[in-house]
Amino acid sequence: QVQLVESGGGLVQAGGSLRLSCAASGRAIRAFAMGWFRQGPGNEREFVAAMSWDGGSTDYSDSVKGRFTISRDNPKNTVWLQMNNLKREDTAVYYCAARSAWNSGSYQLTGTYEHWGQGTQVTVSS
Repeated sequence: QVQLVESGGGLVQAGGSLRLSCAASGRAIRAFAMGWFRQGPGNEREFVAAMSWDGGSTDYSDSVKGRFTISRDNPKNTVWLQMNNLKREDTAVYYCAARSAWNSGSYQLTGTYEHWGQGTQVTVSS
């Protein structure tokens, strides 16, 4: 079992930046592909970004491509999501998630992730 704890959320003006962190414990994250998802008010949880266990491949939703960057440091058991040029529509609770490194399904499928954090709120004001 792996425990995931997100941090770094907050209130930011449109155009600003935030860096979310996901600290893992219980197991080494090198055994997992890691993803970020978000859920805005009244919306379903949606895919944001993901990275393979070794950082060799990444995937981003079209809505954040070019603005957000996922990264990881396996020895530190930490994953980050750098969010730049934030927009009001980025307002959501952001979740860190982990799935087995051997899972070959699309990174964008919520149901393929086995472990989830509690989420961190990101609010973007105009």
